[in-house]
Amino acid sequence: MRHQKKALLVVSFGTTFENAVHAIEKIEDEFKETFPEYDFFRVFTSGMIIRKLKRTRGIEIMDMKRPLQYFYEEGDTEVICQPTHIINGQEYEKVRNAVLPYKKLFQKLTMGEPLLTSEEDFKQTARILLGQMPEYKEDEAVVFMGHGSAHFANGAYSQMENMFRYLGRENVYVGTVEGFPGLDYIEKRLKTKKIKKVHLMLMMIVAGDHAQNDLAGEEDSWKSELLEKGYEVSEAITGMGLLDGIPQLYVERMKKNLLFSS
Repeated sequence: MRHQKKALLVVSFGTTFENAVHAIEKIEDEFKETFPEYDFFRVFTSGMIIRKLKRTRGIEIMDMKRPLQYFYEEGDTEVICQPTHIINGQEYEKVRNAVLPYKKLFQKLTMGEPLLTSEEDFKQTARILLGQMPEYKEDEAVVFMGHGSAHFANGAYSQMENMFRYLGRENVYVGTVEGFPGLDYIEKRLKTKKIKKVHLMLMMIVAGDHAQNDLAGEEDSWKSELLEKGYEVSEAITGMGLLDGIPQLYVERMKKNLLFSS
């Protein structure tokens, strides 16, 4: 039974990997701890993941179609909606478009931003990721895999690589599995720099299917392709949601949004 008239939605694409969901939970826990006066709700935007979780494990997760109408009918006055997306791309727009029609139905409805929005966001995120990188020699490189998108916001990944350069790291590259730049372009640059060893890392909130299969799988992955081309390869597969500092970035952004919208 609900006792409060304030609701907190943390919205993620979702995952079916049991270990990967801990990255989402860490962000959710940070919000629950910061906003205890709000009732918490988990939302996934992937219908395929929602259906699979219900079919295979009996877990029911809300999608974006239900909660806002429910909150309105319950008489809620304030709603916080925080997506856990990294860029302002198609998935983030889906959430925003679902939220906007309800804007006037609540006294306050605050929509959070993706992780990489302002220049300062890129700088803070890059510093957190730099703290996770292994030490590497002149003939070694760190390569991050992001999700990627056909959306124009995909340029955020190249901006993140430039931020690494700005912070003094030359042999750090950012590619995507479903956008540009892909591994082919990164590998050309590795060859030009005469790189011999590659440290693969993840630029995604959860270490789900893309991490396990497209990044580090034994076949048809970035790891297997680089090994075939003669590189020595190591991988560190950790979802960004598990990194100290990342959940706090989302929360601090929401605090500012609430302050300016009051």
